[in-house]
Amino acid sequence: MEVSYLLNLYEAGERNFAGVDLSGADLRGVTLIGVNLTGANFRGANLSRAFLTKSDLSGAMLNWADLSFVKLSEGKLVDADLTKANLSGAFLVKSKLPGAKMSGANLANANLRSANLWGANLCSGNLQQINLREANLSGVNLSWANLCGARLSGARLYGASLNGTNFSRAFLKGLDLSGVDLQGVNLSGAKMSGAKLEGANLIGADLREATMRLVNLKGADLTGANLAGACLAEANLTWTILSKADLSGADLNDATLSGANFDGARIDGDIRPDSAQQFFYSGTSSNAIPFGEAAGAMVG
Repeated sequence: MEVSYLLNLYEAGERNFAGVDLSGADLRGVTLIGVNLTGANFRGANLSRAFLTKSDLSGAMLNWADLSFVKLSEGKLVDADLTKANLSGAFLVKSKLPGAKMSGANLANANLRSANLWGANLCSGNLQQINLREANLSGVNLSWANLCGARLSGARLYGASLNGTNFSRAFLKGLDLSGVDLQGVNLSGAKMSGAKLEGANLIGADLREATMRLVNLKGADLTGANLAGACLAEANLTWTILSKADLSGADLNDATLSGANFDGARIDGDIRPDSAQQFFYSGTSSNAIPFGEAAGAMVG
């Protein structure tokens, strides 16, 4: 269908364009608000700065399409194919994207606040500075995605795949990541105050300079993790495994350390808990030892 014909139909009041073929079309800045575009073919089309608010693009083919700065709030993209699409700066607040295919897509600086991305595939996507606050990311594949500086406060990540995800300098305050596999994940400089990481797998994770005040890490495994310069003030480290972790320069003031395992951990230059009632387990004895009695730079 010719773009001019479609726009004429829209101006005449037509709203049903299901299955339309506009592959490679130039639709920059067009207005198609509240239209039915289910199953439409937009492969390689240019929809930059288009107004598609409340439109339904479920099942649409948008791979390689340019959707930069598109307005698609409250839109539907259920099972849509957005592989390698450019959505940088897109406005998708409260949009529905369950099952959307978005691997390799560019969503840098996009706004998806309160969006539903249940089960979507964002593998290897560029999500730098993206706004995902209050979004539903349950079951989402974020493996190898770049979320540097992303905002995820209030997001739900139950069952999400986070293998190799980059969360450096991301805002993760108050997130529930209990039991989540974050092995080797880059969380350097992340803002994680109040997050729930009970029982999480953080083996070898990069947490340098991360802000983790009041974080619950009860029973979490941080073996070999890099926590240099991290703020763990008032954190719950009960039975946390920190063997061979780097805690140099870390702030542990008022942290709860009952039963924590610091065997072989580097703690030189760290800020230690003020309270004499905080204890750690060295890994070599069943007796709890006051933290301040540890000798030398290495514990255990």
